Amino acid sequence: MSSAEFRRHGRRIVDWIADYMDRVADLPVQSRVSPGEIRSGAAAHPPLSGEPFEALLADLDRVVLPGITHWQHPGWFAFFPASSSPEAVLAEFVSAGLGVQGMMWSTSPAVTEIENLVMDWLVELLDLPSTWRTDTGPGGGVIQMSASDSTHTALVVARHRATRAGADMGSLVVYTSAQAHSSIEKGARVAGYSHLRLIGTDSDHAMSVPELRRTVTEDRDRGLTPAFLCSTVGTTGTTAVDPVREAAAVATEFGMWHHVDAAFAGSAMVCPEFRHHQDGLELVDSYVFNPHKWMLTTFDCSAFFVADRRPLLEALSILPPYLRNEASDTGRVIDYRDWHVPLGRRFRALKLWWVIRTLGVDGLRAHIRRHVEWAREIESRIEADPRFETIAPTPFSLVSFRHRGGHPATRELADRVNASGRALVTVSELDGAPFVRIAVGSSTTTHDDVVALWDLIDELAPPLG
Repeated sequence: MSSAEFRRHGRRIVDWIADYMDRVADLPVQSRVSPGEIRSGAAAHPPLSGEPFEALLADLDRVVLPGITHWQHPGWFAFFPASSSPEAVLAEFVSAGLGVQGMMWSTSPAVTEIENLVMDWLVELLDLPSTWRTDTGPGGGVIQMSASDSTHTALVVARHRATRAGADMGSLVVYTSAQAHSSIEKGARVAGYSHLRLIGTDSDHAMSVPELRRTVTEDRDRGLTPAFLCSTVGTTGTTAVDPVREAAAVATEFGMWHHVDAAFAGSAMVCPEFRHHQDGLELVDSYVFNPHKWMLTTFDCSAFFVADRRPLLEALSILPPYLRNEASDTGRVIDYRDWHVPLGRRFRALKLWWVIRTLGVDGLRAHIRRHVEWAREIESRIEADPRFETIAPTPFSLVSFRHRGGHPATRELADRVNASGRALVTVSELDGAPFVRIAVGSSTTTHDDVVALWDLIDELAPPLG
């Protein structure tokens, strides 16, 4: 493709994306294709000679779009959002055009230094401990693919630290809440831990610290080694907030690595009124939140911080001769290849940099506050309706509720809402009982869309009795 062709086709792609943004609200939120339908609509074998660009563009509409569930739809209230914005999309375009591999400072200094900068901006924006700044240390931040990757990294570092101190690998124990994300269990399995303890929760579904302390004490007395604790600020099911400060006291007493998962809720900390939920962060070892969930930055962009970078580098730094270079040898630069499992890395910081610069602090705060306000409006309507009951507080923008008619009525309500094509919600369970999750956070959702969701719930809910 010549540069002239690239210009012409690139403009058409931008137009296609802009048109998609304009019309996404008119599409059914969830894809309605059957398994295998998308593949059967495409050629079964690669072409012998190249196809014209027009054919590629046409298949975006003919083949791809029917199989897309529209995470950028204003009726997206499912899972947590995968937010986006035109600024972030354009930055991804630039990043792809540059085509760099930023594994070390020397392979593209701008990739590393802009990431250093934007991670330090996040420390300021979220009021994180100042010692987590990359420019001063001893901690620092790095962008990873997802909170799962960040948590898996923390588990590996904790394992390395414990075994270096003399603990037997088979004795190491991981602790987290029974309401924590499944990535904790998966990460423990991947990292080779033999023991995982899911700690019970209180009436607000937050981790019980007294139970944590009892369990850790019992394990130590049995000859096991408490090695890793994960607290959650904003659980997936109900956005419950574990008591970080109290949990940190247990982690410190027993010498555990303490990681905090704030994948969704961390973005809310741009607003001072939510920061009490992260009380005690200065006592933890690592922390993660995802700007790609609620900070208008396209997937993937997970912000991972460590209070001290030395254990991270000791666990993950391997320097073969072909990666040696003068800049790294001086010790004056950061090589992010040592901050996570993959060697290769994309220029993810550019999109986050552009989003923060475009919206500013005031814009980001307004974005978060709108969604929290609208979620609490839905919560009030649910609590005032005799057909429903909330099953957890709403500290951020997730509303969790069930139908008082029982399990079948709760599932039927969600199925009816989703079948409408106008909105999408998810169903989860607590103690075997289903409930509906409404996650307000899509980049395109307006107050009118939230009102429309409530009207849909009101219309489609099975009657009581």
